[in-house]
Amino acid sequence: MQTQPLPVGEQLRAWRGRRRLSQLDLALDAEISARHLSFLETGRSRPSRAMLLRLAERLNIPARDRNMLLVAAGFAPALPERGLDDPALAAARRAVDLVLKAHEPFPALAVDRHWQMAAANAGVAPLLAGVAAHLLAPPVNVLRLSLHPEGVAPRIVNLAEWRAHIFHRLEAQIEASADPVLAALLAELRGYPGGAARSADAYGGVAVPLVLRAGEAELCFLSTTTMFGTPIDITLAELAIEAFLPGDARTAAFLMG
Repeated sequence: MQTQPLPVGEQLRAWRGRRRLSQLDLALDAEISARHLSFLETGRSRPSRAMLLRLAERLNIPARDRNMLLVAAGFAPALPERGLDDPALAAARRAVDLVLKAHEPFPALAVDRHWQMAAANAGVAPLLAGVAAHLLAPPVNVLRLSLHPEGVAPRIVNLAEWRAHIFHRLEAQIEASADPVLAALLAELRGYPGGAARSADAYGGVAVPLVLRAGEAELCFLSTTTMFGTPIDITLAELAIEAFLPGDARTAAFLMG
């Protein structure tokens, strides 16, 4: 079912509320009068395209939602949205594949805004030993895959800490985007077993590693995130490459051996 988008004024007011800004705060930041902003939010004034983009920038509205804002006001979207297999994104797809390949033999994968896997390198496959087949059926959600009791979770040595790290990242994404799909995913993940995390300084307060059991060995990874710096497409704006680099010499030697 397709739902009718909210009027542009209601969308502006909702985003202002999510950012915990008063009308005066936003008006001062956008260099307009609070009265004019009030008229825009109530529909008494029709915003220009430039005004909407200015307000969207001040409110840090994600690219996808900026498009929704513009369309609701009768304007064309600011950015196109094409699949990663679209010929127009061929150069970007090659760049993604190049980055993934460059991380081998260390695991790396590309995910969309809902943490569904778009691509992965050869280093990921060995980490999925014993994972239930239904978790690997496309589209694969990598957070579900990692925390599900039939997924990677039974082999994660520091599962409680890793869960807390994932929950924190999801909470930040939901705060920024108000995405209901992410909110539902977080609720689902919270329902999986995993225990409570230790204090944040358990690993020196620097980073939470992923410690994974592989046979008799324990592999320690530090995760990094790479994104396109100047995307001009919704798909690219929302794409992230998650790489898992060795957190110690033993892990590096095991993977490169």
